[in-house]
Parts: sequence; C-alpha cells; structure tokens
Amino acid sequence: MAYQTINPYTNEVVQTYPNASDADLQAALATGDALYHDWRHQDRQQRASQLQAIADLMRQQKTALATTITTEMGKLIGEAEAEVDLCADIAAYYATHAEALLAPTPITTTAGKAYIIRQAVGVLVMVEPWNFPYYQIMRVFAPNFMLGNPMILKHASSTPACAAAFAKVVTESGAPAGSLTNLFLSYDQVNTAIADPRVAGVALTGSERGGAAVAAEAGANLKKSTMELGGNDAFIILDDADWAQVKAQAVQARLFNAGQVCSASKRFVVMADKYDEFVAFMKAEFERVQAGDPMNRATTLAPLSSASAKQKLQKQVAAAIAAGATRVTGATPIDLPGQFFTPTILTDIAKDNPAYNQEMFGPVAAIYRVDSEAAAIALANDSSYGLGSTVFSADPAHADAVAQQIEAGMTTINRPWITAPELPFGGVKNSGYGRELCDLGLNAFSNEHLILNAQA
Repeated sequence: MAYQTINPYTNEVVQTYPNASDADLQAALATGDALYHDWRHQDRQQRASQLQAIADLMRQQKTALATTITTEMGKLIGEAEAEVDLCADIAAYYATHAEALLAPTPITTTAGKAYIIRQAVGVLVMVEPWNFPYYQIMRVFAPNFMLGNPMILKHASSTPACAAAFAKVVTESGAPAGSLTNLFLSYDQVNTAIADPRVAGVALTGSERGGAAVAAEAGANLKKSTMELGGNDAFIILDDADWAQVKAQAVQARLFNAGQVCSASKRFVVMADKYDEFVAFMKAEFERVQAGDPMNRATTLAPLSSASAKQKLQKQVAAAIAAGATRVTGATPIDLPGQFFTPTILTDIAKDNPAYNQEMFGPVAAIYRVDSEAAAIALANDSSYGLGSTVFSADPAHADAVAQQIEAGMTTINRPWITAPELPFGGVKNSGYGRELCDLGLNAFSNEHLILNAQA
C-alpha cells in the first residue's frame, strides 16, 4: 500500500513515504523483544518519568502536532489541538497512576497467602486508524509502556506523518529504542508480525472487515487481541428530556470531526410528539455550518479525510435514499475543491433499508420516530453494533434505568460521548471486544500472575 500525506482540503500530495522492508520488521521485532526482557528487570518509575516527558513534549509541541493532523486528515485545527491535549492527559494519567493501578491484588483463600501481579507479556502490534491519529495510538501506548510491553505501530496509510510525529516524540522523551517502532507495513507483514513468537498480541481500531481479518490471524496464532470496530450509536431523547440540553448538544454529537467518530451519535431516537420539532431543529443547524479551510478557526465543517471516504459515504447515502429513506437536507455538492460532504439528515429508514444497520462515517444523521420508551430501547438495541449510546432525561434515576437496558459498552447520560484517561473505552457485539484506558487498559495485554505461598 502507498503511505501518502494527501491534504484533503487542497487535494495536494504533500509527501510519499517508503514502505518498510521485511528486514526493517525483523529488526524491530528483535529490538522490541530485547527491550521487553530488559524491562522485566527495570523499575517502572523510570518509565513513568519518560511517559511524563512525552506528555510534556506533546503540550510543548501542540501547535506543530495539531497542524500535522489538520494537514493530513483535515480535522478542524481547534479539534486537532484538543486531540493533542487529550493525548498528553492520557500519558500523564498513566505516568502518575500506573504504579498504584498495577499494585498486587490480594486474594482471600484458605490455601495460603495469595495475590495477583500483572506483568508484561511481550511485543505488541498496533493497527490504528486515521480519524484520531494520535489519540488512537496513545490509548494503547501509554498503559502498555508502563506495563512493559514494547510496541510496533502500523498506522493508516493516509496518516504516515502523524505516525512519524508521534514516534518522534517518544524518541525525544528519552524512551529506549523499541518502545514504539513506527513501520509503514503491508497487511502481509502485519500477519508475519502477529505470527512471530516474539509478538504477544495485537490491538486494532478500524473496520469490521479489517478487525475480522486481524482477529483471525491472532486467533490462529493464539495471540491476545483487542478490537474496536466502529458503531452506530443511538441518541435517545426520552419524554422527560430537558430540551435545552438536547439542543445544546445534539448537533456536535454528530458533526464533531466531520462525523468521523466511531462513538459519535448516529441514530437519533425521538418520541413522536417531539419528532417534527427535532427534525426541524437539526435541519436548521446542519444547514448553518460553514465549510472551509480547517486551519481557519471560523470554519465549522472540515472536509472528510480522503476521496475514498467521501465516495463511500456518497454511495451509502444514495443507497439509503433509493431504498426509501427521506432526505431532509444535505447530500448536495459543496463548491470547494476539498473532500467535503454536506451535512445530511435521513428519516423514514425502514428495517430493510441498508442504512438501518450500517455505520455512516461522516456528517449523516438518521432520525427515528418512536411511540414509547420501550420502542426507543428496542430500536437502540436492534443493531449489530454496540459501542456507545446516549440517553437524555431530566430525571437522573429514569435515565440510569434506561441506560442499563442498552446493549453497549458505554452509555452517557445528558451528554454525548466523552473520553478521558480514567474512563474505559470499548464495545460489544460487532463493535469489538476489550477495553482501553482506565485501569482496564492495563489488563488487555497483561499476565495476571497468581503467586501462592501455601506456608505463609
């Protein structure tokens, strides 16, 4: 595959990067494996200092790092800066808290004195996407760096500059060679790495198709894996919702990052008596956004990440309309050279419409009318995905009761999706398995080692 930086606002090919050779991969595996064995005898505090240095460097270099994101995948510059800040927060969180989070866990047993320690398992392979090109890396990197698992990164072919920039920060922090090795690999080389006995596991964020292929390779080689594979999250507005809260947050719940967020709200589920009002509100707000240069802070709609992303979304929307969906607004050309997609609202999506159970990765909202709370919950759960969901209600107990009935890895109440170092991230069903961040992010690739002293 060709690793290229193509600015999606100007369509300019900025730079092309050479693919890694098989020798590069073998060298990375050797370096990583040697480091894994070194780290097994090293105090974690040294890594904590290095991880804190990574956080500090990211904050110091925020402007340059954010500009690289915006140039490479089109994210609004303010959103890109927020992503860099978030990465620094994640690094600082694990630098500060990993020691306590990894403390031995005592077990009460009549067999003797027992406890569990969590230990590193070896070199990991990371297969990461373009939509949050630093954040997706940091979610895996920070906890596993503290645990002691060296990592090899295969980033998206459309964000090689971001991959290189992240790896450069790691090197500048004083972290040893092999801590994170960025390689521009082919998928055949990824399979070679997974099969290698020095590799203990693979973490992937991406499509169902890519996840299934990588998970199959991991399974065939008895390697641990985590998969984050997208979503079709429901935004449920209950009959007692605070509409000021709903209107303050519904638009950005879909349009943040030009809609290219796996855990964004994509299906808006509204009670019948408020349905027309909500559709009219969303239509007016979607038509208000301003497409333009993502480096301009006045711009509110960025381009999609690539021509292929735009083409895929166009086909999905066209198929939905052909199958009977109503286009309320959008799906019209924007007179700009970049890969822009007009914010679009679809309604009247029947169960046999392909859009009913499909992730649309861009600024497209599906709005559904329901007649009862039970119908809203059933609709939210009638999906092959199960990443996140959102429930709006002015009654916290009511919202909590509904949230517990949703089949998802994450549910937020009275606000859209949020991420923070201390909050676990992950889903169920076709949205994948495993968790990142929080203390759970330290569990995915650890050896939960039981120590039992029968005579203690």
